[in-house]
Amino acid sequence: MHRRNILIAATLLGFALLPADAVAQQKSLKEQLVGAWTLVSMEITEKDGTKRREFGPAPKGVMILDAGGKYARVSGRPGRNHFNAPEKFRQVTPAAEFGEAAREFGANFGTWSVNEADKSLIQRWEGDLIPNVEGWETKASISLAGDELKLSYTAPGGSRRTDAVYKR
Repeated sequence: MHRRNILIAATLLGFALLPADAVAQQKSLKEQLVGAWTLVSMEITEKDGTKRREFGPAPKGVMILDAGGKYARVSGRPGRNHFNAPEKFRQVTPAAEFGEAAREFGANFGTWSVNEADKSLIQRWEGDLIPNVEGWETKASISLAGDELKLSYTAPGGSRRTDAVYKR
């Protein structure tokens, strides 16, 4: 009887010393993804195996995933050239100059969901800087470790793969 009481007391003490989240139920993958993520790196691998960093070695960007299933993502190359005249706005900037600035910047928004079984993020692009890709749906494999999120997805048609790393 005495030995059993010691065993029970030791077990209870062990549970008391565990971090609270180790005893609590693990959050779903979707719950873990909700929030704002800062872009750390992005590498694109073309179908022929050629690799490139679309927005340079240290891109800037953010991806926001809200709990209701909406997302917004923007990214760009730091140090982009400014327009020739500082007072120029989109409506009056020459097309070539505006096009060059847009080439070094990406933005899209839409809806998102998670496939918990295969740990993938599905994004449906409702709007994009490039109108041709509106309506796309991408599926990215997810690797989540602490505050680091790695996404790897293939563009529709399999033309290229993008590997992006985000931090919380």
